[in-house]
Amino acid sequence: MTTRRMFLAAGAAVLGASSLPPRRALAQDGQGGDTYETDSGEIVVHPVEHASFVMETPAGTIFVDPVGDAARYDRFGTPDLILITHEHSDHYDPDTLTTLSNLATQIVANIAVYDMLPEALKVGAQKLANGDSTDVLGMTVEAVPAYNITEGRLDFHPEGRDNGYVLNIDGRRVYVAGDTEGTDEMRALDDIFIAFVPMNLPFTMDAEQAADAVAEFAPQYVYPYHYRGRDSGTQDPQEFARMLADRNSEVEVRQADWYAGG
Repeated sequence: MTTRRMFLAAGAAVLGASSLPPRRALAQDGQGGDTYETDSGEIVVHPVEHASFVMETPAGTIFVDPVGDAARYDRFGTPDLILITHEHSDHYDPDTLTTLSNLATQIVANIAVYDMLPEALKVGAQKLANGDSTDVLGMTVEAVPAYNITEGRLDFHPEGRDNGYVLNIDGRRVYVAGDTEGTDEMRALDDIFIAFVPMNLPFTMDAEQAADAVAEFAPQYVYPYHYRGRDSGTQDPQEFARMLADRNSEVEVRQADWYAGG
């Protein structure tokens, strides 16, 4: 039995902070985020756009794949850590990184992106290959393979190049999938508290594929993100939630407005 399933079995008998549902928190400008209890603090999730988001954590403030107008991040201050999953322009933007970072900011990236970084940013950067891990800000960051498995999509994200990440934050495991399909490595994940999973075509997977994979590794909470694609490639996060509920009703889907700009 997995750690999470043992927790669920015990949950009926023991009520504590770990069983509390997420609540809404406000950033300095009043924009809401979802707050989750940890062993000694909180994780606050702030979606920004598409595949970009911010997590305020007991370890520090983490920016994930920040791109575009750096002013959208002003309310969060300078990041302690930036995670970059891969080189596509909706995930990697060197100008934005340069604007957001200072000498104290640490960066974790896949090898391909690390090699592209401006020299000034490499001072605080680490590169991780699939399967590698590192300790940063007092937490462990694991690089999970992110790649396509469907014929006709294989060139978008070839196996071995791009990263997803599992962050071990103050007793909670958070999975950032990056751009991927429902790989064996994703399905084998265990004890995930919060997951961020993409679903758009032709670059990642459709809502049904995503629901099937998420049902198997069974995070406690999942955010569908990165769900706008080419033409009919856009996926419906509500439909994802319905299909996931049919497969595993224990996983709670958290809906967020990833496309507030239209």
